[in-house]
Amino acid sequence: MDIKSNHAAPVLTDPVPINKPRLGIYSSLLAYSPSGAAFSSSLYLTIPRKKPGKLDDVRSSSWLDTMKSSSPPRKKLTKDFSIDVATNDADVTYRNWMLKYPSALTSFEQITNYAKEKKIVLFLDYDGTLSPIVDDPDCAFMSNSMRSAVKNVAKYFPTAIISGRRRDKVNEFIGLTELYYAGSHGMDIMGPVKNSVADDHPNCIRSADKQGKAVNLFQPASEFLPMIDEVFRSLVENTRGIKGAKVENNKFCASVHYRKVDEKVIVASWTTVAEIVHDILKDYPRLRLTHGRKVLEIRPVINWDKGKAVEFILESLGLSNCDDVLPIYVGDDRTDEDAFKMLREGNQGYGILVSSMPKESNAFYSLRDPSEVMEFLKSLVRWKKLSAL
Repeated sequence: MDIKSNHAAPVLTDPVPINKPRLGIYSSLLAYSPSGAAFSSSLYLTIPRKKPGKLDDVRSSSWLDTMKSSSPPRKKLTKDFSIDVATNDADVTYRNWMLKYPSALTSFEQITNYAKEKKIVLFLDYDGTLSPIVDDPDCAFMSNSMRSAVKNVAKYFPTAIISGRRRDKVNEFIGLTELYYAGSHGMDIMGPVKNSVADDHPNCIRSADKQGKAVNLFQPASEFLPMIDEVFRSLVENTRGIKGAKVENNKFCASVHYRKVDEKVIVASWTTVAEIVHDILKDYPRLRLTHGRKVLEIRPVINWDKGKAVEFILESLGLSNCDDVLPIYVGDDRTDEDAFKMLREGNQGYGILVSSMPKESNAFYSLRDPSEVMEFLKSLVRWKKLSAL
């Protein structure tokens, strides 16, 4: 397969029928196959492509605007009265925003009242949710107290981590065997085998974790690995001269971090980063760009996201389409919105957005920062212990 071909996508045809599980999602998730193989028509996401260009196209496609809106500046503490007024205004705006997205801590009784007689399944993002956002992504360590809170909550509720990072990397950061892990925005899942789905999909196989525990390994974008590796190497080579830029290989996506770019030349540097990513991406019509907090991510164009990952894990647990199950997803990034949306539209559970700034979301509730996430997890454990008395 010519993975750098810039020609039109191949003709899409229906795949060979497979057994359809209760969720009815797998037939639309087949990854790209070698040339000549059949594709699922619902797999390919139509992404508009502009004609190849450089800076003008980058600007016209609003990449720079999106990069800026995805990366709000940090608040600076000062005694200057005008800044204090602005800060107070921001606090008022945040409190008003919380009328629409109330705190999951102050609303905890409401959440648990609804959870009575239900089985809670917990889904957690990592960066910005369990760990603080830091300049160096390799140093995004969670605290020991947070690790203890996650370990304790996993004793009482099935708990999964769904991160944009490589699965093995986030596993290494957390270091807990009690959890299920999904990396690369849910494109690399090591999940439960209570309800076997391995026989229903060619990209799901029965495997074992490092402790020898049986798990299902699901990688719906496995065909994209050579392409992502090639893009990663190109990004590393082309960003080598940009001080502060860092490229991370997250297995099924390539991430370009610009958090440490020199703020004194931030516009020019961000422009250069955007131009490099744009020039590389235009040669890969089967890849798409998504934005995070001071990060650009190149991902496969498949019908799969964190919301689909939540569905898959629930199916693996034998808990999908159950009236007595309450999924709760806690996350802070744009990619978590897919999970929030799935829970909201299906009226299945609650999304909780972690944010100290107002922004539109599909979540039901909010938490300000990882410290409030930790308090929420501890509250769940206390509630579960009391309800067992």
